[in-house]
Amino acid sequence: MTIPQGTSLCIDLHCHSTASDGTLTPSELVDRAAAMGVTHLALTDHDTIAGLAEARTRAGEAGLALISGIELSCVWRRQTIHVVGLDFDVEDSRFLARLQAQHDNRWRRAHKIAERLERKVPEPLLDLATEQAGGDVPGRPHFAKALIAQGVVKNMNQAFSRYLGNGKPGDVKAFWPELEEIVGWITDAGGIAVLAHPRKYGLTGSKLRQLVADFQSAGGQAMEVATSGQQRGDLSFLAELCRGNELMASQGSDFHFPGASWCELGRFETLPSGLRPVWQGFRTPL
Repeated sequence: MTIPQGTSLCIDLHCHSTASDGTLTPSELVDRAAAMGVTHLALTDHDTIAGLAEARTRAGEAGLALISGIELSCVWRRQTIHVVGLDFDVEDSRFLARLQAQHDNRWRRAHKIAERLERKVPEPLLDLATEQAGGDVPGRPHFAKALIAQGVVKNMNQAFSRYLGNGKPGDVKAFWPELEEIVGWITDAGGIAVLAHPRKYGLTGSKLRQLVADFQSAGGQAMEVATSGQQRGDLSFLAELCRGNELMASQGSDFHFPGASWCELGRFETLPSGLRPVWQGFRTPL
């Protein structure tokens, strides 16, 4: 793994705080990013911008540039897909109203996760997970912490491998808006819609190509090419998809919590040459 884009800039455009399913507060996240050498950071919490104000204040103190960000959940052909929004207007009233509806969807999902887990674990978990989330909507890491607190598992990795990872009882899919609608939310607010971690959906090459084509047809402008957890060959394959569809290229760690060596702030492969970085499309290009 390398710090991308040379020695002067380290740009991480995908990470999470306690405002969604991360374990660090927005301020702690910014401090960690600065310590890791990140110069430009987008906080992309799931379906909320509640952490942006705190992160922006701390970024100013730490000498780090913060870019407005969010990761929105949507549905494409009955599969949950994530779209990152970057550099949008955080005061756009229509966007804020749409986020409130998405927030309500997340609460319904949290209740479902708790219901499924409690069939396997004879412990009440929703209130404890909500406490772990600081009173806001708990995500899977917060339920993992609740399981640890109840003595059901010993650590986060065990919580996910047994109860919360893909295909496990706590892996709950929600009824999200369609891909086209979510892309419209971001672009209507003046932002750039980015297809998040394309290789993490388990799609075949042909299906992924169709997703990218549909994403672009919906108005999507960029896709993540370099992110954490990619396998050998993923970088070149995604770079080819990006070039072929004339999309801008994005990058980010998808950081959620410390201690995961494969997913650290500012650590991912360098974008291949010949791609237009997404930050060149910002309202104030980097």
